Amino acid sequence: MSYEQFYQLREQPFSNTPDPRFFFEVDQHAEVLARLMHAVNTMKGLAVVVGDVGTGKTTLARRMLDQLDDDRYESALLVIIHSAITAEWLLRKIASQIGVEDLAEEKVEILSQIYQRLVELHQLGKKAVVLIDEANMLQQQSLMEELRGFLNLEVPGSKLITFILFGLSNLEENLALDPPLVQRVAVKCRLTSLKPEAVKAYLRHRLKIAGATREIFSDEVMAQIAADSRGIPRLINTIGDNVLLEGYLLKRERIDVALVRDVVRDLAPGG
Repeated sequence: MSYEQFYQLREQPFSNTPDPRFFFEVDQHAEVLARLMHAVNTMKGLAVVVGDVGTGKTTLARRMLDQLDDDRYESALLVIIHSAITAEWLLRKIASQIGVEDLAEEKVEILSQIYQRLVELHQLGKKAVVLIDEANMLQQQSLMEELRGFLNLEVPGSKLITFILFGLSNLEENLALDPPLVQRVAVKCRLTSLKPEAVKAYLRHRLKIAGATREIFSDEVMAQIAADSRGIPRLINTIGDNVLLEGYLLKRERIDVALVRDVVRDLAPGG
């Protein structure tokens, strides 16, 4: 038996793997998404979303991508997994993401292909949008200059592509490697941790999506998770998942505050 079966759940409610079914839109998420959609629909060129580790940047990026339907947008999500990428790699990757085929070998020719593709999309009435997650990994000035070069591609009255960068707070320092690029940031949003009441709503939402038909976490338990997680979604999920596992192992039909504290202590470094 698994803890899902023990608590009569269809699936695990607190996986940290992004899943749009579990997306919980708090007020700040709705506001950030509205700002980003404004940036996209008016082709502002460059929008930035920063936040601490675990505040939901990746989840928000995937939610944003889901809202960009194929009929109106040529969109893609690019995830940067290390800081050693080159400007040429970024150029080629973005080209392929927006649908450039048979990439040329020389940079000048690739730029020409990109421009032609963007003009084609513009004429089709489609907006080109590239979301870049973990953009704080773009740590070289040459990369910032490459992005600025893309923003110079425009037609009268409109830019031809919009970038939305998601990253840790040091993303702002990286952008500053190319001061003219900083001036191109049209929209900047900051994700913060969830308030205690939002954490409770978040926990209820995920449990409901996972199939909960009865109360598993009391208000006191949810308040304890809110305090111990500091309102950071990734930590909320980690604590919630471990609490359910421990509750199952101890055969607790309902979780209590003492169990949450024990789990959090065990999860702490050196615990």
